[in-house]
Amino acid sequence: MTDSNDRILSIDIMRGLTLFLMLFVNDLYNPGAPEWIVHTKAQDDGMGLADWVFPGFLFMVGLSIPFAFKARKSEEKSTSQLLVHILIRTFSLLFIGVFLMNRFSINEELTGLNQNLWAILAYLSVFLVWNNYPKDSSSNRPYHYLKYVGVLGLILLAVIFRSGEINNPGWMSIGWWGILGLIGWGYFVSATTYLIFKDRIIAIVLAWLFFILLNVLSQNSLLDFLDPLIPIFGVIISGNVPSIVLSGLLIGTLLMRHKEDHKRFLILCLGVGIICIIAGFVLRNWFIISKIMGTPSWAMLCNGLSMILFGLLFYILDIKKWKVWSKLFLPAGQNSLTTYLAPDIIYFSIWLSGASILFYKQADHAWLAIVGSLIWASAMIGFAALLARLKIRLKL
Repeated sequence: MTDSNDRILSIDIMRGLTLFLMLFVNDLYNPGAPEWIVHTKAQDDGMGLADWVFPGFLFMVGLSIPFAFKARKSEEKSTSQLLVHILIRTFSLLFIGVFLMNRFSINEELTGLNQNLWAILAYLSVFLVWNNYPKDSSSNRPYHYLKYVGVLGLILLAVIFRSGEINNPGWMSIGWWGILGLIGWGYFVSATTYLIFKDRIIAIVLAWLFFILLNVLSQNSLLDFLDPLIPIFGVIISGNVPSIVLSGLLIGTLLMRHKEDHKRFLILCLGVGIICIIAGFVLRNWFIISKIMGTPSWAMLCNGLSMILFGLLFYILDIKKWKVWSKLFLPAGQNSLTTYLAPDIIYFSIWLSGASILFYKQADHAWLAIVGSLIWASAMIGFAALLARLKIRLKL
């Protein structure tokens, strides 16, 4: 969405809230935190706070799409230009996701570079390439050189990268797409759905139901004949991530259509949310609630919770205008990719230095582990806000 007088604050705040919680749960030292906060084990039937956070963000990815399209339409972008933008953004998310995920498999001896230093350089290169540089034509030219430096950095880091062992060295691979890659595939499905069907609610609902069905079939091993396509298109074939993003697209389309009729939108949003929760518990008869396994029961429960939470935030922020409390989450909501990636540079720098800064990560005092991670998440949102002031802001 563009910065305009009719900007819907609840979109930014919920996106910022999910990012804040993502930073919080990702930083938690699991043995020192209560079970209801951390991720539930794959085979356990249930979910904690951490199991909702990522699908909550995926939901917001879908919800924002109609407004992003509206902003680009106002710039008189053609359908072909919109498609190119979707493909470029998808590829960027997939590329960054895979490139950064390979840091976990690096062999320092074969690469000739410390794992943390390689990761820091990779993140800095990503920021140089995808930073949202000023558009002023008179001052824009020098920034091209920074992009070139970033591209060169990624190429060099890829060239020297080695995984595996001395007797069996390897290179980069798509072990899995990473968080950004999952977002990329979910965005691709939902954005192309909206590009084709526009704001036709029934068509969007049918697309959503189709991917829920894919999720069900996949969980029952009825799509095994598509296994050769799994390494590349597995996220789409599984149906899980696209179904979550499409649920957000549905609510975003309803909001776009009824944003002046607050009562009608709230009834629809909360009503669909309740239906999703009921569907989640019904599906639980056949599928356990498991984020790790990507079950449809888990997805539907998360969708329902996201819809109800967004409806409440819309009522509080955009109808009642009670928004003073929301200032903490606004920087993250307006700079989501920067907020998500920038803290990793701090992590790797701390690990590289060997400093005992993250002393709160311990199992002996649960309250310290929780408070420490809350402070960390707040500080990282402040860090992203500082970067935005310095004109450092990722934009795909």
